Amino acid sequence: MTTKSKKNTIAQDAISGFLIFLIALPLCLGISVASGFPPVAGILTAIIGGIIGSHIGSAQLTIKGPAAGLIVIALGSVLELGAGDPVLGYKRTLAVGVVAAVIQIILAVVRAGGLAIVMPTSVVHGMLAAIGVIIVTKQFPVMLGTKAIGKPLEGFLHITDYVSHINPEIFLLGVIAMVILIGVPKLPSVKLRKIPASLIALLLTIPLGVLFHLSAQHDYTFMNASYHVGPEFLVQLPGNLFDAITFPDFSVVATGASIKYIIMFAIVGSIESLLSVLAVDAMDPEHHSSDLNKDLLATGIGNLICAMIGGLPMISEIVRSKANIDAGAKSSWSNFSHGLYLLLFVALIPGLLQMIPLSVLAAMLVLTGLRLASPSEFKHALHMGKDQFAIFFTTFIVTLATDLLLGVAAGLVLKLILHVSRGAGVAHLIKGKAEMTRQDDAIIVSLHGPVTFTNFFSWFSQLKQAVTDDIQRVEIDLKDVTLMDATTQEKLYGLSNEWKNATLIVHNAEHLQHVTSHEYSFMRKAH
Repeated sequence: MTTKSKKNTIAQDAISGFLIFLIALPLCLGISVASGFPPVAGILTAIIGGIIGSHIGSAQLTIKGPAAGLIVIALGSVLELGAGDPVLGYKRTLAVGVVAAVIQIILAVVRAGGLAIVMPTSVVHGMLAAIGVIIVTKQFPVMLGTKAIGKPLEGFLHITDYVSHINPEIFLLGVIAMVILIGVPKLPSVKLRKIPASLIALLLTIPLGVLFHLSAQHDYTFMNASYHVGPEFLVQLPGNLFDAITFPDFSVVATGASIKYIIMFAIVGSIESLLSVLAVDAMDPEHHSSDLNKDLLATGIGNLICAMIGGLPMISEIVRSKANIDAGAKSSWSNFSHGLYLLLFVALIPGLLQMIPLSVLAAMLVLTGLRLASPSEFKHALHMGKDQFAIFFTTFIVTLATDLLLGVAAGLVLKLILHVSRGAGVAHLIKGKAEMTRQDDAIIVSLHGPVTFTNFFSWFSQLKQAVTDDIQRVEIDLKDVTLMDATTQEKLYGLSNEWKNATLIVHNAEHLQHVTSHEYSFMRKAH
């Protein structure tokens, strides 16, 4: 790269980083509050993810920071480990984060990062849909100016209570934010659509909050009813970043409750982060292929630093990463600059952040939750087949009724049961059979027996490394395959999209039939 092109790249990344900073700022605050952490915790995470994570990670265009997908775990940990004391719960959750980060680092060192590839899509989407519902049930009351009651399923039963206790001024701020967030991306003007909707929402609602005197405790009357407002409806920050530093409390880190959250943070956080990296690689105009183990190492190191000083858990976040690509980012300097902008903003003008109404942040998270749990997710799962919908819905319901760990486990167990019931022997589920050979500019892969998410990783990893720029064809021979699940097909065709020159060709699949019309639905021998 010439000096001039390098300067152009850094300049473009500085611009895209600034746009991501504008998007990330309110989200970091909102995710922190929803997680039971101090608002500044998410800012700390994004700063570390940008300034430090960008130099040790492999994924060029991903943005690292706090994610809505981990809200459920973080909040559950704060509430359970705190036993009624949210500050103590926060500190004990930081200790959980330290251990989970060490596990992520170990997984990266033993090169287990690629195992995220095998996670069935139906399980992941069921988990995310449940997270979406939980976010909505927890944040909708905040948007109304009231408080959430009980667990997610209980929240639905109290919707009328929430509505009957609306605080009109707080609700108005939330509604305005929601209308802007939904409406701006649909405007006919391309120039207006380029302005982050969250920024417009803040520019309009902060002055309204000042007009409503939210910074001072007082009562007001509306429709012959009296309501109270005050600073508790605004973001609360420490005087400076050094005051924000909080150290972990390791007093209960070895208990069963802590171990449960350690596992959830380590597994769910790693999977969500690595899947985001794969998705960003697929969208990357330059077709960079990230080293998943190196990126997991960067995430683990970042999380270790975050947890040691009071930050939220970090992942490679898909929404901000996509916005980064759309903004024209060229390298990891975009992630770095977004972290630097956040650092400068919080260090120089923290007072402005304390004028942000919490109901506006809640509106942003409600919209995020609705997108995660949108009807299209259920429709897509059903289109994939009744079996995939059953796995999706089982994960969804069990997660809502219990927790993420049990929800994911339930989805995986059901998928295994379905495979066994369709003729996949237990031994074959653990170890698949495949031969891979190279012939001139082609790679031939002959598969045998059942090919499922539990046994395709070894040959899939070999194939990923074997397809270099001089390979023109990758031929998959299914002559001896008895069944192939949707996860394997999705991952295989997804991998083919990363190849610069090679074309995927599937042979001898005539004896296999899809269970639905979807191109990646489960395939088995025709009877």
